[in-house]
Amino acid sequence: MDEDPGLSDQYRMASPWPLFIALGIPIAEVGILFDLAPLSVGGLILFCGSAAGMAKEAGYAKTPWRALVVCSVLLFGLGGLFLYADTLVTAEGIQLLARGYAVIAAAVILLVGSLVGRTVLRDPSPF
Repeated sequence: MDEDPGLSDQYRMASPWPLFIALGIPIAEVGILFDLAPLSVGGLILFCGSAAGMAKEAGYAKTPWRALVVCSVLLFGLGGLFLYADTLVTAEGIQLLARGYAVIAAAVILLVGSLVGRTVLRDPSPF
């Protein structure tokens, strides 16, 4: 009798990344919408890290580090747009400055994480 009936190596394993992407997007949106910096930074890191992990798992990237750099560059652009928009809409009372800094902080953390990961983990599969 087989211990794992119906399971074999030919079937694909379930990936955990879609769940974390689905959680990262709304967490980041709630943080940005209600000006909660820890939620926005954490949600953006969760989303971008999961997207990079999914790209590596799918075989589109050898390592997730370049994907993290691309995500951080995109987040720098988004944070810059928030900072620029804050100068344009200050007369209406909308405060985008703190939101822009939170997005830029997430970009900095992702960039530093990708640089540290690239230098520390030279082997693509260390485990």
